[in-house]
Amino acid sequence: MTDSPRLAITRLTLTDFRNYGGLRLKSDAQLVALTGANGAGKTNILEAISLMAPGRGLRGAAFEELARQGGPASWAIAAEVETPHGPVSLGTGWSGQSEAGDGGGRLVVIDGEVQKGSGALAQHMRLLWLTPAQDRLFAGPASDRRRFLDRLVAAFDPEHAARVLVFEKVMRERNLLLAETRPDGAWLSSLEAQMAEAAVAISAARLVGLEALQTHIGEGRSESSFPWAEIALEGEIEALVAQKPAVQVEDEYRSILRDSRGLDRAAGRTLRGPHRSDLGVVHGPKGMAAGLCSTGEQKALLIGLVLAQARAVKGMAGVAPILLLDEVAAHLDRVRRKSLIEALRALGSQSWMTGTDAELFEAIIGQGAIFHVEDGQAREVMED
Repeated sequence: MTDSPRLAITRLTLTDFRNYGGLRLKSDAQLVALTGANGAGKTNILEAISLMAPGRGLRGAAFEELARQGGPASWAIAAEVETPHGPVSLGTGWSGQSEAGDGGGRLVVIDGEVQKGSGALAQHMRLLWLTPAQDRLFAGPASDRRRFLDRLVAAFDPEHAARVLVFEKVMRERNLLLAETRPDGAWLSSLEAQMAEAAVAISAARLVGLEALQTHIGEGRSESSFPWAEIALEGEIEALVAQKPAVQVEDEYRSILRDSRGLDRAAGRTLRGPHRSDLGVVHGPKGMAAGLCSTGEQKALLIGLVLAQARAVKGMAGVAPILLLDEVAAHLDRVRRKSLIEALRALGSQSWMTGTDAELFEAIIGQGAIFHVEDGQAREVMED
């Protein structure tokens, strides 16, 4: 164990969540591995943990999809969490109804007090995750890489996710207004002013996050078994923020939105803004665009990038995030698996990993906890 501040889930309880009618998992280990056959529910546990942060979790699923089949059409998750400021009890759940009665909301409770929304969770939990769906992140759409970057930024700037949500909400309102035959010009201007303010704040936070990430990529170049990356933020608003005062950029983006109303109306969407930005990634040792690398190279590059993300968050926030690493060791050789475990231990906070074979996690024996997942239960595997 490390003596430095850390985040760790010490107890996790799932009720009618995915394939779990009732699961209680207790461990304060820094390294936690979940093993079992495909379809046993290992990833479901990681998904439940990911819902201890704002948003829809690592799968992005609709809340109604998370309820156990044959169950009461509701679900609940509770966690006892060790934080640098002391223990905290977090809970979230969904019963098919929000306060607005639209069926879309979820309940969030912190230390017994009901919260106004999931944004409050960001004050207590910092999470990063890596899933098999991200293996083709570099060859996929820009939106995937943008969300990847925004999760990094939100891990050490809890307000970032809220800014992104505000921007997207106001942008949708503007798009709907533009679709009207005679849209209200004053209301359009008001929405565009709100978008400009949020856009500049989002872009500024991304630039700070990118700088931190670049620093920690550089620091790990000589000692990591995973390839280092060259990264760049490719976005019109971010480029302006890097060069000009924020107030001036807000004015310029308002003008851009005003002048683009005709084109945006014809396209049915807003064509310019931070929602169009991209994260450019190059395989540093090979000098090759990440999207052109082999699948194995992209996987190793992605792991290296996530480790650098975690170091960056720790450097800026004073505590490393909890990492959720789904099937992370499946395509790594023994040397890289050992290197990964050493890197995770050096971070200091908790890491949750999944894999079908317990032998993949031999490097954590005596240093962590391994659970076998089967039939809706998780049983700790004791050492021989």
